[in-house]
Amino acid sequence: MNIHKLFKILILTILLSINGYAELPQAPAERVAITKAPGIEMTLAILKPDCIEKKIVGDVISRFENYGLEIRGIKMMQLSEAILKEHYSHLVQKDFFPELLAYMSSNPVIAMVLEGKNAIEEVRELIGSTDPVDAELGTIRSDYGDDKMHNIIHASDNAKNAEIEINRFFNPKEIFE
Repeated sequence: MNIHKLFKILILTILLSINGYAELPQAPAERVAITKAPGIEMTLAILKPDCIEKKIVGDVISRFENYGLEIRGIKMMQLSEAILKEHYSHLVQKDFFPELLAYMSSNPVIAMVLEGKNAIEEVRELIGSTDPVDAELGTIRSDYGDDKMHNIIHASDNAKNAEIEINRFFNPKEIFE
């Protein structure tokens, strides 16, 4: 087959695809697995806009590193309304959701994938309860948080959500050993 025929077939395939008559083959979506070895797992943490505004990002990250957790992925990003509605789908019907949406999209956030022994549980213990008033003294939220919404950080609460959330914010090529 000559190059002209190949080119025509390619153009025809693209045009058919654009018009909905054919679909170009898609590679299966890669997913990040959160468990690597027994007891070693990954979890997602998001440093919220108030963490960045208060200029305490380094302090918060240092707590995780000093505890022995490894950063496997990290990036600063501006969250869209679409990704926030997906991420907080369990809260969309709540009265406070518009305020949460405005807050979480007001400034960039820093998303991180942390890895370590029982990382999900350990990160949850390091950050403390959602409400800083109820958080154990010495936790990130008790030290820096203002209220239930402006509480510095989000972290996955279980293995199922960790996998979903990591794959929502990171692709496998953004996770490093």
